[in-house]
Amino acid sequence: QVQLVESGGGLVQAGGSLRLSCAANGSIFSINTMGWYRQAPGKQRDLVATMSNSGSTNYADVAKGRFAISRDNAKNTVYLQMNSLKPEDTAVYYCSADVTPFEFHGTMMRLTTPTLYWGQGIQVTVSS
Repeated sequence: QVQLVESGGGLVQAGGSLRLSCAANGSIFSINTMGWYRQAPGKQRDLVATMSNSGSTNYADVAKGRFAISRDNAKNTVYLQMNSLKPEDTAVYYCSADVTPFEFHGTMMRLTTPTLYWGQGIQVTVSS
């Protein structure tokens, strides 16, 4: 089993900063892309930023210049530093990870199907 655990959300005033963290744990052989998405009330879930295991990044236009994604591969953790926050950044933020899990059959380790996992979501509220 693989779980993603997010932390760092909360309430902040406009112009402030927050840093989100997401740690992946469980039977993880490798992780390719990790990322952040967000969903505002009544809207679809949208990309914020992603980072591959080699460090390539992809940002949504709303995040460019204000948000920075980073990761610690040794800790299977991805971060999202959010600066100059605006009320329109208010949303539930979800972490994602493209994981290749493993399992044991007796003493033999076997890789299982790569799967996209999601965190439970964390609320970010920006007050005006």
